[in-house]
Amino acid sequence: MITEFDHIQLAAPAGTEDLLRTFYIDALGMREIPKPPALAARGGCWFAVGDGHVQLHLGIEEHFRPAAKAHPGLRVIGIDAFAAWLAAHGAPVVWDDSLPECRRFFSEDPVGNRLEFLETHL
Repeated sequence: MITEFDHIQLAAPAGTEDLLRTFYIDALGMREIPKPPALAARGGCWFAVGDGHVQLHLGIEEHFRPAAKAHPGLRVIGIDAFAAWLAAHGAPVVWDDSLPECRRFFSEDPVGNRLEFLETHL
């Protein structure tokens, strides 16, 4: 039986780790966590929020192309201020009102990975 997700992995092109660190740390407020030594040689970077229970991994993909539809959904508190913060960091903010139980918008990281941010108001 599955009880929870351990992490989400997105792909990125080689050599973009510093660009990704700037976005995921400075704009999203995540912190970088060390990759196990056996995996560190592959490149990429891992990030976490809070106690590290929620993780997002970025792995290097040789022929990277961002997915047009696939994305993680990330819950936030204070979505309007968060959207303004992201926009101030140069990230796109595209609001979507398709789900009545929450407010949400879509954005992208610097390599084009689609990200959904939502705040439930139930």
